[in-house]
Amino acid sequence: MNRREYLKNTFGGFALLGSYGVGQSLAAAPAGRAEASPASSMDDHGQYVLPHLAYSYDDLEPYIDAQTMELHHSIHHQGYVNGLNNALSKLREAREQDDFAMVKHWSKEVGFHGAGHFLHEIFWSVMSPDGGGEPADVVLGNAIDSSFGSFERFTAHFVAASSAVEASGWGMLAWEPTADQLLVLQAEKHQNLSPMVTVPLLPVDVWEHAYYLRYQNRRGDYVRAFMNVVNWDAVAVRYHTARQILR
Repeated sequence: MNRREYLKNTFGGFALLGSYGVGQSLAAAPAGRAEASPASSMDDHGQYVLPHLAYSYDDLEPYIDAQTMELHHSIHHQGYVNGLNNALSKLREAREQDDFAMVKHWSKEVGFHGAGHFLHEIFWSVMSPDGGGEPADVVLGNAIDSSFGSFERFTAHFVAASSAVEASGWGMLAWEPTADQLLVLQAEKHQNLSPMVTVPLLPVDVWEHAYYLRYQNRRGDYVRAFMNVVNWDAVAVRYHTARQILR
């Protein structure tokens, strides 16, 4: 895989916030069921589309309920896709008409909806009905031990940080290439990511729409439940590919 293919398939080419192993559209799939695909989540016209899921909406029960999954994927994520396409269209019009009076607004819309879209693509791909436990990949497991002391300490840190994100946003495990280490980060909202050089490996959505139907205000319970569906094999693929391309 070359750098261009990596950025397309793993990061979507957008501020290193893309996806691994996502599909193109739910149109041909039964409700709540779709097959994973290595293709980019764009159609033939260059429009972003809602990615397939590799599992049904009810496959992550009892940890994440089917109703939340359906609303989260088909409505909330679709909203980010629509918003991103619209903002990019408006910026295209601005260039064609040489009228940049609204460039600040539409640039912010690209940041907001683009971050929402690409982080959700990663989020869906790092969950599995067969997830949970610890990474089987030795290199990733050793990196977690080296960066956090042990897997148990990482888990405690990840749950605490994700549960304490101010207002809405994301908690995430990320790789920092300069020191070749793993970090646990908080992202308020999701367009406000810091530091930008890091590569998201395992994001958990802690906007209320991700958990409120089942967990109400018990965000910590939701994050702890999320750890039972983490697809560590997918996380390991993201980690190894990032280190191979970006080091």
